[in-house]
Amino acid sequence: MKKKNVEELKKYSTVIRKHIIDETYHAASGHPGGSLSCADILATLYFDEMRVDPKNPKWEDRDRFVLSKGHCSPALYGALAEKGFFPVEDLLKFRHIDSYLEGHPSMRMVPGVDMSTGSLGQGISAAVGMALAGKLDQKDYRVYTILGDGEMQEGQVWEAMMSAAHYKLDNLVAFLDYNGLQIDGKISEVMSPNPLDEKFKAFGWKVININGHDHTQILEALEEAKKSKDKPVMIIAETVKGKGVSFMENEAGWHGSAPNKEQRDKAIDELDAALAALGGW
Repeated sequence: MKKKNVEELKKYSTVIRKHIIDETYHAASGHPGGSLSCADILATLYFDEMRVDPKNPKWEDRDRFVLSKGHCSPALYGALAEKGFFPVEDLLKFRHIDSYLEGHPSMRMVPGVDMSTGSLGQGISAAVGMALAGKLDQKDYRVYTILGDGEMQEGQVWEAMMSAAHYKLDNLVAFLDYNGLQIDGKISEVMSPNPLDEKFKAFGWKVININGHDHTQILEALEEAKKSKDKPVMIIAETVKGKGVSFMENEAGWHGSAPNKEQRDKAIDELDAALAALGGW
């Protein structure tokens, strides 16, 4: 696959961020903070890295993606819509009673969603199962997942980590969206999981540390991950909660709060300005 221009990936990230703001505004609920922090990772995966076909969402040989931090569905939906899995205009029905775009992704109702997620810790466990199935079936697809740093407080995550290393799942790549905040504040104060890089290594994973908003570093980490043999890969992506919207950045209060009309308009103005600086959409 020919690598897309980094500037193009930046545009996709910004458009996904606009979708996140509009989704949560029109729903008057949702989780914008952590959705905004993982937008660059999702843009890179869906518009450069993963082998997927929007016209054939259940293609047997596709790469798989699991959003382990399922409450950040606005980011995933934005990426899927822009990729062509479903109409972009459907995003404005996010969390509405008559919409298939629920607060957490549903593999039964949303084209392109490979696993229903919501309960933290279960997504990475499902991703491990998918990767193991690929090995057993001698398939060459790869499995990608994004976890939240607060999610590291779940014991089930570490059981999955042990399993992935035990079965030598080098077809599994996990991103840790390490923005340092969860709904109750700093992860270091709520229940510190640190030092995470040392723990992942001790559990048998190859670890790569990057800036999660630098598309070049994300691309390079994905290329490095492909070279891993007999080890799953954890990419610790240092990010900013609320990235791209000035008044949301590094504010735990935006973990699960939707913007009002004034806040929505201000956020969209900032993102439109960022998009214009990139040459427009």
